[in-house]
Amino acid sequence: MQQTVMELPLYQVDAFTDTVFQGNPAAVVFLEYWLPDHVLRRIANENNLSETAFLVVREDDYELRWFTPADEVDLCGHATMAAAHVLFEHGNVARETLRFHTRSGVLTVSRSGPHLAMDFPASEPEAVSIPTALLAGLGVSPVNVTAGFDFIVELDSEQTVQTLKPNLGHWKHLDKRGVVVTAASSEHDFVSRCFFPGLSVNEDPVTGSAHCELAPYWASKLDKPILTGKQLSARSGVVECELIGDRVMLKGQAVTYLIGKIYLPGGEKI
Repeated sequence: MQQTVMELPLYQVDAFTDTVFQGNPAAVVFLEYWLPDHVLRRIANENNLSETAFLVVREDDYELRWFTPADEVDLCGHATMAAAHVLFEHGNVARETLRFHTRSGVLTVSRSGPHLAMDFPASEPEAVSIPTALLAGLGVSPVNVTAGFDFIVELDSEQTVQTLKPNLGHWKHLDKRGVVVTAASSEHDFVSRCFFPGLSVNEDPVTGSAHCELAPYWASKLDKPILTGKQLSARSGVVECELIGDRVMLKGQAVTYLIGKIYLPGGEKI
């Protein structure tokens, strides 16, 4: 008997960049209906990228979920940008704004020339008791530590952020999603690096959702609502941010790197 095989369209997109091999790569997988969560986790693990976005059409909108190689997350910026890029560039979508239904509510992404603008919830970092494990993994003295989705650690300089070599073993079991280190910048408004060892993402190249925390943090410190942040990972990327009340507009570009298919066996095998 011939085995049934399910074919799923797969795209890999570099987000927050206009050049392949830079920015943050994300996989985008289109589904006709939601597969079991354990299958989505296995696909994300097999893709071995920091995020895989899964999409299901919902009338004129889309349901969107994000998975790291380890688990599902509540919010992801670069994979949302990647999903919107695929729909605009490869999905024959005529309208200029897309609506995604997610675990973080309805998110919109609008197209303006080569740029994509994402309307995301802001997260105002708050004072927090500093865990011993956070300081142990950091290895340097912080200027300030607050927390939103993640621990936000301000360091004394851009150079310190750039050269930081944290001990990620100390950060695997913190009670936040991850650790974001940041500092003021001479070329941009701020720089950052993002670490999520608890989600099997040691360092994320360019993290849109972290800028939902970084934008309010630096808007308050610098007294300006429009800012530009550069993430100092090996791949690097720039995120344009605009704080509007309790929302943050995150802007950037994206490019397609790969188009293919996933072949899944039917029945109990997945």
